[in-house]
Amino acid sequence: MLYWLGLVLKSHIFLFNVLRYITFRALIAVIVSFLITLVLSPIFMRKVTALNRLYGGYVREDTPETHSKKKFVPSMGGLIIILSLELSSILLMRLDIAQTWIMAFTVFGFAIVGFIDDFVKLKNKKGISARSKMLGQIIVSFVSASLLYFVMHIDTHIYFPFFKSLKLDLGYFYIVFVMLILIATSNAVNLTDGLDGLAIVPAMTTAFALGIISYVAGNSILARYLEIHYVENAGELAIFGMAVVGAGLGFLWFNSFPAQMFMGDVGSLGLGAALGMLAIMSKQELTLIIAGGVFVVEALSVIIQVSVFKITKGKRVFKMAPIHHHFELNGTPEPKIVVRIWIISILLAIFTIATLKLR
Repeated sequence: MLYWLGLVLKSHIFLFNVLRYITFRALIAVIVSFLITLVLSPIFMRKVTALNRLYGGYVREDTPETHSKKKFVPSMGGLIIILSLELSSILLMRLDIAQTWIMAFTVFGFAIVGFIDDFVKLKNKKGISARSKMLGQIIVSFVSASLLYFVMHIDTHIYFPFFKSLKLDLGYFYIVFVMLILIATSNAVNLTDGLDGLAIVPAMTTAFALGIISYVAGNSILARYLEIHYVENAGELAIFGMAVVGAGLGFLWFNSFPAQMFMGDVGSLGLGAALGMLAIMSKQELTLIIAGGVFVVEALSVIIQVSVFKITKGKRVFKMAPIHHHFELNGTPEPKIVVRIWIISILLAIFTIATLKLR
């Protein structure tokens, strides 16, 4: 919206000329999304805290007993994150390109699935069934993948990090590939969201790294110089990536230890879908594995735990999965676990950006 405002007013007021630049709008996105989250969160917390107390509170079943004291901490704080992202993208991204609307739809769709689950949990602690939750994700991801393929006509090649020309064309199977990325990423973020402030910082660092790469991929000169695949209009995705950073900072204000608010499934599923779409639309699907390495490890720890338990009929690799609870049961204080994982996520983001030259 502001992009077009800048085009109209730049001849009358020269300062509006800066709205043409992606870098300027990306910086503004950080500030706008941060302020929206910071201002609306206290209002939201008061409303949801009252609901929590009315229905007896809620704590995830897959957590240590020490987490029982968090039962009245308001969940669904991810609603504010998603609202902030949607408003920021409509305000600052170009509205004449498919990327803006497909991203907005996908994030909103996954967030709705998470919101329904969170809302049901207020009365029924188990929420909606796993089958219903997965069905919702499959429907949203299929529509998103179809929009990418049939409307945006996205390149169906997969490009491999560290290689200049290695690629694989999936053709129609790219639709299934996109669905797998969206579902896997959203659920991985959901699994990671088990300690105060744990999931939001890796989400921010992943979005930052993918945002930088999106900017490069959308700039024909930089893309040619660094020998990565050029994607028309991908630079606009950098604005969304920076909006995730700003909204994340605003949310972390209240989510850091001891948390005053949790993001809930509405936040984790929505954020996971956002990260997946950033990677997909910038043609960095495999780079997401590096940038989101924290989420990959958390998800793998659950897969390993469940697989070994079923194969050996009762044996466990970890004391509890996801792996952050294993560290917690080993006696490591929650804040120390969280900060260490933050450090890892920052290093992964730096390495992800470095891959631009490592090819």
